[in-house]
Parts: sequence; C-alpha cells; structure tokens
Amino acid sequence: MGLPSERQPTAVIFDVGRVLYDWSPRFLYERLIPEDRALAAFLSDVVTTDWHFQHDAGRNFADTSAELAALHPHHADLIAAWGPRFLESIGDPMPGMHALVERLDAAGVPLFAITNFSHEFWPPFRAREAALFDRFRDIVVSGVERLVKPDPAIYHLALARFGLTPGEAVFIDDNPDNIDAAAALGLHAILFTGFEDLAPRLRALGLPA
Repeated sequence: MGLPSERQPTAVIFDVGRVLYDWSPRFLYERLIPEDRALAAFLSDVVTTDWHFQHDAGRNFADTSAELAALHPHHADLIAAWGPRFLESIGDPMPGMHALVERLDAAGVPLFAITNFSHEFWPPFRAREAALFDRFRDIVVSGVERLVKPDPAIYHLALARFGLTPGEAVFIDDNPDNIDAAAALGLHAILFTGFEDLAPRLRALGLPA
C-alpha cells in the first residue's frame, strides 16, 4: 500500500488496551493473591500475557484454561477465575483519552478501533463501556476475526471494512510492533506513550485534538 500520502488524515483508528483503558492481569490477581512474591511468580509462570494472547487469537477460554490447569493443578482455581472475572483486569480509562475521543467525535472525525481482544471477553466489556464505544463507527476484534496485530492481514481487513485508504487514517497503538506493521502499510502510525504526547501530534496532522 505504500507510504502515507501527503494529504491530511481524516479518520482515527485506536487500539483499546493501554490506549483507551489501562490493562494488566495484575489488576485482577492482586485481589486474589495477597503475597507480592507469590503474585509475581504466578503472573510470570502461570497466567502470562503469552498464554492470554491465545484468547486474542480466537481460542476459547474453556480450552486454554483446561490446558493450563493440567500443567498447574495447584493453581486451577486461580486459572478458572480469569474468564468470568476478566473485566477486573481492565483498569481505569487512560488519562485524557476519553475526553479526546469525545472531542474528536463531536468534531465529526470518524472513529474506529482495531483491538487484540478475546471474542468471548469483548461483548461484556463493549456493553459495559457503551457510552464510549458507541462513538466508534466500527471496531475490528482480533478474536472474532482470528487475526491478531501485528499481522498485516488484520489491517487490510480493517481498512476495507472501514472504507479507508491507509493515508486517510491515523493509527494509535502502545505496541511498537503494531505501529511498525501499520506504518509499513502506509497508515499514519503513532506510538502511544500518553495523552500529553499524542494530542499535539494529532493537531500537527490537522485533527481537532
């Protein structure tokens, strides 16, 4: 698709986790494992981000949890909590970001999202946060599509569904690999480090941030 055109972008595509909302397995498990060393070991050896990534890729929690519990039977109850209590791993809105979404939406900027998220965990989260996500015209969810960032295929699918060419869109994500993949396809890609850095970069692209 080439490099971004010189034209100013007209739409914004957001990531969700750690861009619009803070997220960490620790937010849930610090409520269930009171001892710091045991918590750190559990998160590094049992319920890891690599294990959870399977859900983003479309696997069912019933399957992944059974496999993990077979490897760590003494942690079976903690592993089983991940599915029904997943929303407790999602923290507060990232500072400034919900106001930014509201401001862009009020100005008529088309808003979209591409998120690595489980097909099972997304619907209750989407419903809980409808006030924000109703402002988005479409959201591509990796677990539904069985495509995950930074695979270029998920960006191709999203752009086609959103009706955008790469140069028409700004893509915002906290993962450098995801940003590199988007930039290689020609999107205006911004690595998210916080609202204070993002807002002036959007303004420099002509967007009302």
